[in-house]
Amino acid sequence: MAKNKHTFWNLADRLEGDKVVWVITLMLILLSAVCLFSSTSRLLESGQTRIDIVRSQLITIAAGLAIIIVLYNIRNINVFRFLAPFGFPLSLALLIILDLHQKVGPFEPIKINEVYRILSVGGVQVHVFEVVKVAMVMYLAWAMDALEKRKIKWPHNMLLRRILFVYLPFIVTMLAVIPGSNSSALFIGGIMFIVILLGGGSRRDMLVLAAAALLVVSSCFGIYKLSDGKYMTRIGTGISRVTEKNNWADSVMAAKPYSDDYYRYLDKIRQPYGAKIAIKEGGIVGKGPGQSTQRYMVPDMSEDYMFSFIVEEYGLLGGILVILLYVSLLARGSLIARNCGSDLFAKISVAGLSLLIVLQAFLHITVNADIGPMTGQTLPLVSHGKSAFLCFCVAFGVILSISRMMSDRMKKEQKNAEPIVEPQIEQEDGQQG
Repeated sequence: MAKNKHTFWNLADRLEGDKVVWVITLMLILLSAVCLFSSTSRLLESGQTRIDIVRSQLITIAAGLAIIIVLYNIRNINVFRFLAPFGFPLSLALLIILDLHQKVGPFEPIKINEVYRILSVGGVQVHVFEVVKVAMVMYLAWAMDALEKRKIKWPHNMLLRRILFVYLPFIVTMLAVIPGSNSSALFIGGIMFIVILLGGGSRRDMLVLAAAALLVVSSCFGIYKLSDGKYMTRIGTGISRVTEKNNWADSVMAAKPYSDDYYRYLDKIRQPYGAKIAIKEGGIVGKGPGQSTQRYMVPDMSEDYMFSFIVEEYGLLGGILVILLYVSLLARGSLIARNCGSDLFAKISVAGLSLLIVLQAFLHITVNADIGPMTGQTLPLVSHGKSAFLCFCVAFGVILSISRMMSDRMKKEQKNAEPIVEPQIEQEDGQQG
């Protein structure tokens, strides 16, 4: 029988690994391209059109797909196991440069909205916290696996090993992220905590890490108070967001129309109220592609409020579809992790990256629904942002690669397995033996 030719139409049949994750990845990427075309004019620079935005996003998508395909074609888990230990040194180096506010070689910190979160590398902007999220998940997956299998030989004391390779990276990373963003520090700290728990962290580990996180936050709060707000300014921002009791809507109504106070109060509610209005106006089926009106009212619609925009244009059905995509990713990630067997590194990597993507997505959705304070977390693989998009492509590529490896391993084990029931042999006299 002739072999099937490799054509475009049987591409899906030739994809290995978890096909559901492939579908989720491609649907999210397609959604990002469609939404960014009509999301906001804020991204337009002098002389640009929406076609320029789409062209730029398509280039980013092509680069992201290239990353996914390269990682997907890695067939040896030891490649990821070799690269993962560099996750913490890389994160620490980028965060130190960011916190020093000094140019180091090609790395130049950029201040946006009064805080440093981005490094310019040869003219290309890199959102450091997005890199740290993925890098630290992979690093901790390696650390927990290496400690469990006693591959780390120094220091000889097991407690010192855990302090050096788990506790210290956890504390240092949180400390280095806080100056740029409280919410990112808490989110990254929470993800690291979950990854350590998934790696078999003991009750003592969890108590130590929780105490360390509390100590870090308390220390930063103390520095903020002792310096009268000159240092750790993001602590003050976080406190104001949590303890805010002013009803800015009433303030807008009470202020003289078109006065300075009127516009100042209006700026306080423009984004969260605009996001809620977008969700309400979307209805069941939405206004249709390109018909959003709140994109002119919400400056960060393409980033921090992308889910609201999706609901406004595609309705409740579009919002439910997005939620189902992320829930399905969590379910498939759980299944892939379960199929990793005794390979703890692969199991933690898949589970940690899946949780990172899904938890950030739901944090983004809750902020859009005005359930929690503003965090600035984007919708993974959908919101605008080149470095964030590429970092999540790395996460999806690792998940797809490991799912492919585990699928190959299961097929090999099934092929080599002894049959549970011996087949019956027909004897010459017609009786079964």
